[in-house]
Amino acid sequence: MSFTSRFLARPVRPAASADPSSTAEDAAVPQRATEARRALLARIGEFVEHHDLAVTAPNLAAICGGLSGSHPELAQAFAAREMAGEPIDQRWLDTLARLDPDNHARIAALETLMDTLEYALMRFAQTARSAQCETSDHRGALGLQIEAMAAETLAPSAAATELDRVLDLSRAMLTRIAAVEDAMARSEAETARLRDNLARARMEADVDHLTRLPNRRAFERRLVSAALEARAKDEPLSLAFCDVDCFKQINDRHGHEAGDRVLCAIAATLTEHAGDGCFVARHGGEEFVLLFYGMGKMAARLRLDQVRRAQAARQLVNRETGEPFGRVTFSGGVAEVTEDSDTRSALARADAALYRAKQEGRNRVVVG
Repeated sequence: MSFTSRFLARPVRPAASADPSSTAEDAAVPQRATEARRALLARIGEFVEHHDLAVTAPNLAAICGGLSGSHPELAQAFAAREMAGEPIDQRWLDTLARLDPDNHARIAALETLMDTLEYALMRFAQTARSAQCETSDHRGALGLQIEAMAAETLAPSAAATELDRVLDLSRAMLTRIAAVEDAMARSEAETARLRDNLARARMEADVDHLTRLPNRRAFERRLVSAALEARAKDEPLSLAFCDVDCFKQINDRHGHEAGDRVLCAIAATLTEHAGDGCFVARHGGEEFVLLFYGMGKMAARLRLDQVRRAQAARQLVNRETGEPFGRVTFSGGVAEVTEDSDTRSALARADAALYRAKQEGRNRVVVG
C-alpha cells in the first residue's frame, strides 16, 4: 500500500453517539474527538514532511480536506496521483487550487460586489447632481420673489411687520438652502473621488506589481470571457503555462532581487514576442500564463516555441555584480481550451504538459 493510500485508509473516527444511560460513554465521547483531532494533525504533519510541501494555509486546507474525508474529490485526486507514480508537489497542489470551482465562485462574487458598489456610487452621484440643480433653481426663483415682495413693502403697518418676518424667515431659508447645495456639491465631488479610487483599486488588483503584467486574478476572469466568446464564434482558443527553468538556483546564487529582475526580463520577452493576439499574465512565482486567441494548440505551440527560442538566445547579466546569469530558459505546456466544453480541463492539460516538458529536459514546449 502506498504512503498516501495508507493515510486515506485511516479515516478519522467520528465521535460515537452518547448513550444517556451510560456515564462512562458520555465521558468517552469528547476524549475520542480529541484523539481523532490529534491523529488527523499527526497525519497532516507526516504528509507534509513526506512530500516536502510548504506549510501554507492553502496547502493545509487541501491536505486536511483529502485526509479527513471532508473533501472526497481531493482524496480521490491524492490517491490517483500516487497510483500514477506522479509526485504530490507544490505545482500539483497549485493546479488543484486553479481547478477549484469554489475559488472561481468567490472571484465571481467579489466581481459582482464591486460592480454593485460602482453602480451605487454612480446612482448616488446622479441623484446628488439632480438635487443640486433642482435646489439651485428653487433658490433662484425664491430669491427673486422675496426681493419683489420687499420692494412692495412701503409703510410700517402691522401687515408690513408680519411681511418683514416672512421675508426674514425666507432669507434664512435661502441661506440654509445654499448650505445644503454646497453640501451636495461636496458629496458629489467625494463620490467622484470614491469612484476614481475604486477604478484604480480594480486596476491595481488586476496587475502584478513586480512585472506590471496582468496577474492570476485578471487571467482567470479573461479566460472565462475569452472561452465564452471563442465558443460563440466557433473559433479556437489555446492557453499555455510557462515556468522559468531552475529558478531556485538563480535565487540561491544571485539573490531574490536579482531573481525578480530575471522575472521582469522574461515578462518583457513574452510580451514582445507573443504578438498582439496573445494575452500574457504572471500566474504566480516563476510561472506565467498566456492565452492565444484564434489559435489551435499546434499553432500556439509554434508561437510559444518562437518566444522560447528568443529567450534562450539572450545572455542575461546581473547588473549589480556584473556576474552573468547565463542562459535563462523556460519550459511550456500548451492546451486548447475549445477542445471540450470544460474550460478547467484545459488548465489541467496545460499543466500536465508543462510537467512533461520539465521531465523531458526543460527548455521546450509540450502540447497537452
